[in-house]
Amino acid sequence: MRLVIQRVREASVTVEGAITGQIGPGLLVLVGCAPTDEEAALTWLARKLVSLRIFGDENGQMNLSVRDVGGEILAVSQFTLLADARKGNRPSYTGAAPPAVAEPLYQRFVALVAQELGQPVPTGIFGADMQVRLLNDGPVTIVLDSPTTA
Repeated sequence: MRLVIQRVREASVTVEGAITGQIGPGLLVLVGCAPTDEEAALTWLARKLVSLRIFGDENGQMNLSVRDVGGEILAVSQFTLLADARKGNRPSYTGAAPPAVAEPLYQRFVALVAQELGQPVPTGIFGADMQVRLLNDGPVTIVLDSPTTA
């Protein structure tokens, strides 16, 4: 699994003109699933995400997590995160899990994040054409791979 984590002031995802998820200050997380992802990796990533210290403390140092600041998390599935564009000009997506495998992994990851965070995690719609809006804060963007993806 690969996560692209963006610290945001606000973010939303829209499908067919309707907002399916939105947050205020917190993290927008783009989620790409690999066919090798297992429960242990999902659990590790969920804990790491919620505990990642990328918010400023009273001295402006990045010492606080999204949980510490009472922030929210918006999770959006994105298979293209696992694209391989090293050869040619057309990316290969063979490193991404097929939808029948990826969707349950993504749903399980979202559930684990919600459990770790202690609040619901809004999402987009898996496999849909989505429009994502965000106001990046910092900007702070982190790429995080599960131990089996890197």
